[in-house]
Amino acid sequence: MAHDFHISRHAKEEMARRGISLEKVELVLQNPEQVIDATNDNAAYQSLIDFGGGRYFLVRVIMDESRVPPVVVTVYRTSKIEKYWRQS
Repeated sequence: MAHDFHISRHAKEEMARRGISLEKVELVLQNPEQVIDATNDNAAYQSLIDFGGGRYFLVRVIMDESRVPPVVVTVYRTSKIEKYWRQS
């Protein structure tokens, strides 16, 4: 599948270290549950993802949207959903 973003070396390393597949990153970017302004020109694309056994984590994909194509600068998952989730 072709995508219209680039994944930085750091983000690839973090995905491998944290056990977050490219498929999960693409899922979040294609259909984010929320997009939140982060620092500078970055945006946090985030969704709740099932990692199996009923364990849900908030996957956050931090994207530098000032670049063409946009660049994924880092990816992580957290169980501290309430810390990052924005109520509408």
